[in-house]
Amino acid sequence: MSNQPASAYFLTDDVPQTVRTTLSVVVDNEAGALARVVGLFSGRGYNIESLTVGETDHQKHTSRITIVTSGTPRIIEQIKAQLGRLVPVHRVVDLSADKSGVEREMALVKVSGTGEQRAEMLRLSDVFRARVIDITHTSFTFELTGTPVKIDAFVDLMIPLGMVEMSRTGVVAIARGDGAT
Repeated sequence: MSNQPASAYFLTDDVPQTVRTTLSVVVDNEAGALARVVGLFSGRGYNIESLTVGETDHQKHTSRITIVTSGTPRIIEQIKAQLGRLVPVHRVVDLSADKSGVEREMALVKVSGTGEQRAEMLRLSDVFRARVIDITHTSFTFELTGTPVKIDAFVDLMIPLGMVEMSRTGVVAIARGDGAT
C-alpha cells in the first residue's frame, strides 16, 4: 500500500515564499559607492523595487541607501551578506526583520477633470491627507506622503478620475526607538 495521499489537494508546494524587505545600507559618500551596491543587485539578477539615497552625516561623509527588494529568506540573507562585504559599506540593517521600521514615500499625482470629477478628487485627497500643490481650471497636482500601500490605494482611486501622471520618491525608512539604524 502506498503512503501517498489519494487526492492532489493534499500535495504541498515546497516553493519558498518571497518576502518584501527594506534594507538600510550606510556607505561612504564617495563616487562609485552607489554603483557598487546597485551592481551587486544587477550582477546577480536581484530586483530593486525602490531605491533612495541621501547624505546622512556631512562630517563622516556617509550616506544612507534605502533599498526595497523581494526574495526568499535565503536570497535576502545572501543579499545582506554580500552587501556587508562591499568596500564602501559600513553597515546593513534589515528594517523588516532586525527591527521594526517606519517607512514613508512621497508622491506627486496629477489628475485632470471637470465638474463632479474635480469635487470627487478633492474629497478623496482630503481622506488621504493629500495636499493640493498646483491647480488649474482643469487639473490638480497632489502631494501625498505615506506608506507605499497608502499611495497605491490613492493612485488606484485617481486613475478612473483622470490621472495624467505620477512621480514617486521611493521608500525612505528608519528604525523605531532611540537606537541608530
